[in-house]
Amino acid sequence: MTLGPMARIEATFAERRAPGDDPTRLPFPNRPAGTDTLPELRHIVVLMMENHSFDNYLGVLGRGDGLPTDEHGAVSASNPTSDGAAVAAAHLPSTVQPVGSPTQSWEATHVQWDGGANTGFARAVEVCTPGGEPAVAMGYWTETDLPFYYSLARTFPLADRWFSSCLGPTFPNRRFLLSGTANGLTSDSLSKLVDYPVNGTIFDLLTKHRIPWTNYHSVSHLHQVLARLGGVHGHRAGRYLSGLTGRLLAGPGEAKSFLQFSGDAYPLGLLRYLAHLRSVDRFCADAAAGALPAVSIVDPDFQANSEENPQDICAGQDFAARVIHAAMHGADWMGTLLVWCYDEHGGYYDHVPPPEAPEPDGKVPDVGGPWRFDRYGFRVPAVVVSPYARPDYVSHVVRDHTSVLKLIERKWNLPPMTARDAAADDLLDMVDFSAPPAFAVPPDLPWPTPRR
Repeated sequence: MTLGPMARIEATFAERRAPGDDPTRLPFPNRPAGTDTLPELRHIVVLMMENHSFDNYLGVLGRGDGLPTDEHGAVSASNPTSDGAAVAAAHLPSTVQPVGSPTQSWEATHVQWDGGANTGFARAVEVCTPGGEPAVAMGYWTETDLPFYYSLARTFPLADRWFSSCLGPTFPNRRFLLSGTANGLTSDSLSKLVDYPVNGTIFDLLTKHRIPWTNYHSVSHLHQVLARLGGVHGHRAGRYLSGLTGRLLAGPGEAKSFLQFSGDAYPLGLLRYLAHLRSVDRFCADAAAGALPAVSIVDPDFQANSEENPQDICAGQDFAARVIHAAMHGADWMGTLLVWCYDEHGGYYDHVPPPEAPEPDGKVPDVGGPWRFDRYGFRVPAVVVSPYARPDYVSHVVRDHTSVLKLIERKWNLPPMTARDAAADDLLDMVDFSAPPAFAVPPDLPWPTPRR
């Protein structure tokens, strides 16, 4: 196959950056790297939404390890404020979230963790978002609010030990999904995104082995991305390359407004990724035609329906339902596995303390201090959707976002990106390729009709 100029540049960079194919580091050392070891699985789809903990969304599902209850079955969790007053977990009155609170900053998540007691959620609001309401951090939603998600989590295998990858915000956690490391990043600050991991990203690894991939996203048209690079929206490519100085030395808000698709977590790779960007409408069309690539990442509109505050979570549920329905009713449903998960907890309470985790590499947090990338973040909702999914199954395996990398590496016999994905679980306990597929006929999941 003859490659065009941009494809040749991408392939050259990928060859230089992606991990080498040392046989001792491959899942199957006796097979060449790039060998398909799971032919039943032709399309891996990742739908990562934003900012909710397991207990915040699925704590009262009645399946998996949900919110603690008393002898009468009533939710009994609480956290103290700074003066010791107990703030009880309670059903939130609206699906529209307050602005800016709670928060999931590096500082806030470590306050919330509280040395493993998970008793700092109310206090983190007082410390990190003065004027915010501590009770919101202890709130949760129910099936009345999230009917599609509850049906999804009752039908397909649920993971109740899926942790975010670090005690921190969006960009570090999405970097773990792409590269198995935060590369030292602890914030959502745009000025700190001018770097690239030594082993590249999973996109580089897939490109190196000519495995097709696409980042489907919710930006209306590709020309908006190109215009951004050209400076129309004030984000010139040259500014990345020159160090993002001057007025781009901004806080987290600017970076989050910059985020349009997962590839943005490493802006220095953007020019190489442009050929792999498609719209969400295109995802639905490709799924319908059985033409999805080997690996797809599908992104919401991070300003409108990603489920981060102050958005209405119902808008994100609508978006996710559209993507999941498209995958289930596509022409090659039988070859599809979709992962629905969340980048991090958004500052919302979860009762399970994050365990220790393998440090991915030698990168230390860019803020210094006592903390490292040696602990997972808080639990997030996660479900595996596939015709081969195990029915009535809850997985208690400890995992994080690098389990997605491990699944990709397992399927195509690829080396790990870092020590974190090398040690990760590959999600295969949640499917059964040896038995007739339990969901060969896609189940009837309701379209969401929640309150607002």
